[in-house]
Amino acid sequence: MAYDEGLAERIRDVLRGRPGVSERKMFGGVAFMLDGHMAVGIVGETLMARVGPARYEDALALPHVRPMDFTGKPMKGYVYVDPPGIEEDAALENWITACSAFVASLPPK
Repeated sequence: MAYDEGLAERIRDVLRGRPGVSERKMFGGVAFMLDGHMAVGIVGETLMARVGPARYEDALALPHVRPMDFTGKPMKGYVYVDPPGIEEDAALENWITACSAFVASLPPK
């Protein structure tokens, strides 16, 4: 499955200059890793956001957000954000900031 290269470039712009950033092909798209932990990714035109278990329900209450059910079973702590929810650069940056904060709380890999 192809992914939205324009969205990938927007994510790269937000993450540019941040240490520990890498990209990995996964989920049929691309994931952006911070110090080895997946923070955000793209499947098609949809943002995968790793918000963590504590923020999961709050994230689902936001517009254009749904459970990440890539395997057919929702993955707790991960959500999909549909394109209207990341149309504005500020909205995309907010998601990346929230996901970055969560993965920064994880133990080192």
